[in-house]
Amino acid sequence: MNTTRNAHRGLAAFGLALLPLAVQAQPESDGNDAVDLNPLVVTATLAPRTADESLSSVTLLDEATLRRQDPVSLTDLFRGQPGVDVTTNGSFGKTSSVYVRGTSSDQSVLMIDGIRLRSATSGGAAWQYLDPRMFERAEVVRGPRGSLYGADAVGGVVQLFTHDAEKGGPHPRVSVGGGSFDSRRLSAGLSGSEGGTRYSFAASRFDTDGAPVRRDGEDKGYDNTSGLVRLSHTFDGGAEVGVLALRARGSTEYDGGSMDFVQQVAGIHAELPVTEQWRSRLSLSESRDELENFSEASMWGPASTSIFDTRTRTVRWENALSYGVHEVIAGLEFEEDKVAGTSNYTPGSRENLAFFSQALLDMSPFSVQAALRFDDNEHFGEEVTGSMAIGLELDAHHTLRTSYGTAFRAPTFNDLYYPQDSWGYVGNPDVKAETSGTLEVGIRGQYEAYFWDLAAYQTDVDDLIDWGESPSDPSLTTPQNISEARIRGVELSAGAEFDKWTLQAALTWMDPENRGEGDSNENRGNDLRRRATQSLRFDVDRELGDWSLGGSWVVQNHRYDDAENDERLPGFGLLNLRAGWEFAPMWSARLTLDNVLDKEYETAGGYINAGRAAFLSVHFGG
Repeated sequence: MNTTRNAHRGLAAFGLALLPLAVQAQPESDGNDAVDLNPLVVTATLAPRTADESLSSVTLLDEATLRRQDPVSLTDLFRGQPGVDVTTNGSFGKTSSVYVRGTSSDQSVLMIDGIRLRSATSGGAAWQYLDPRMFERAEVVRGPRGSLYGADAVGGVVQLFTHDAEKGGPHPRVSVGGGSFDSRRLSAGLSGSEGGTRYSFAASRFDTDGAPVRRDGEDKGYDNTSGLVRLSHTFDGGAEVGVLALRARGSTEYDGGSMDFVQQVAGIHAELPVTEQWRSRLSLSESRDELENFSEASMWGPASTSIFDTRTRTVRWENALSYGVHEVIAGLEFEEDKVAGTSNYTPGSRENLAFFSQALLDMSPFSVQAALRFDDNEHFGEEVTGSMAIGLELDAHHTLRTSYGTAFRAPTFNDLYYPQDSWGYVGNPDVKAETSGTLEVGIRGQYEAYFWDLAAYQTDVDDLIDWGESPSDPSLTTPQNISEARIRGVELSAGAEFDKWTLQAALTWMDPENRGEGDSNENRGNDLRRRATQSLRFDVDRELGDWSLGGSWVVQNHRYDDAENDERLPGFGLLNLRAGWEFAPMWSARLTLDNVLDKEYETAGGYINAGRAAFLSVHFGG
């Protein structure tokens, strides 16, 4: 409790110290939170392209969207977006997974400002420990990106971007709020530029008594303290150097224990314009996922403490060469994963060396994007992935696209080497890497005040890794390869801006089917576990002078919690409402009401999510 108070006092002092700087701060916008309907995105091609030029199914959740929705968790932001599903073991810092096009969390890549964040043991990213207030926007690219990002980019790539430095300054921002479940949040930031130097600093603190994760259970609390430093300098000749560090630390309670966590990314980069047509960028980065788990005594065994500490260090050299309207990107990447803790993983590290290239060709009305990557993994040997996308401008407003891409996922340290525990879980050193191929056809309509995008795809995954009952010992749970899985889907998204109205809609239909033979034949034809096959999301916001009103409606059908499709989790509908009031220059208040209808719902068997929740906050400077 003293730690919590000290953290709040420290952040409050930081925030109050920034307020006098307001006299120097000049707002860069006119206060209009309009959504860019054809935004620039960089994740799809490693280069800035508008959404229609990217030849990808891509969703941008920009600063205006994050400001209006003011989510407590990133999963609230992603739930129901086109092709995206979310499962959680309760609310407020509880284990969460983000599924992109029916692929699991460890089959999609999460990046923060170009740095990959994941656990080398579990394979997935800890989405629940990242504070939305630390980020300015998010890009969701659906479809394989193995040729650009390597292993795990089977379903897609999600990239979070931290706040960039604003022109001039300094520009302070402070936010304080609280609400249901005795939740409290305080955040502060400062950004600006002077000469060629840009800077951005931020800190946040969130803590809550939490909500039960089991029916008739006790509240399970959560706290998170995050900090961000981002600095860069551009020299007269155009060369740039920069550093980034983001760290989140806290604790969360769960049914049967608690967990302390650290999530961190840090990196340094240098970029040099070698010639007018050639820019070269070198980056060194490290991501850390640390967990200390405290399990209470139970029928399964005595109280225990377990530690999992994974680190990924990456060196990436990227070169962009432009030839008129064409661009070629080529480079190499070296990555090392290290695992330490109370479990004895042997080996405890592995390395991967990769070479990649991409050609972006504009032959109007045709455009072509081709990429190829070669990976040499210390454990699995060599793997080649590639992709090809072709676009055709039908007219000034419509672009037809088709693409095919391959990807692979290497088994995690848990898949291979997890030592047998008291629950009967144990790794399988014979499990094979997953490989996949995805065919997609899409068309986008882009207009001044609205857009729509329709895409259909099929992903075939060979040797899908799934944990289940061991064929040789039914008392053990171990990873096995499903010989084949097929995921088909259709996604329709649309958005419009008119007369102070902002509308966004997403409709997803998906068929994630187990097509396995042999040992998994008994589940052939079943849905893959925990995937909703139908989803609808509708967001509407209206500006009314100094006021704004809005809401989000998310509807999802049933899903199955097991491979046998015996445990059916009912579908649900969620209604979230919000209101904002700019009551003075640079000052605003926001009220959010989540799960207004107080629905009790599950996305993972036995774990309930929080009911109706209200949150009120006051903001200065943004």
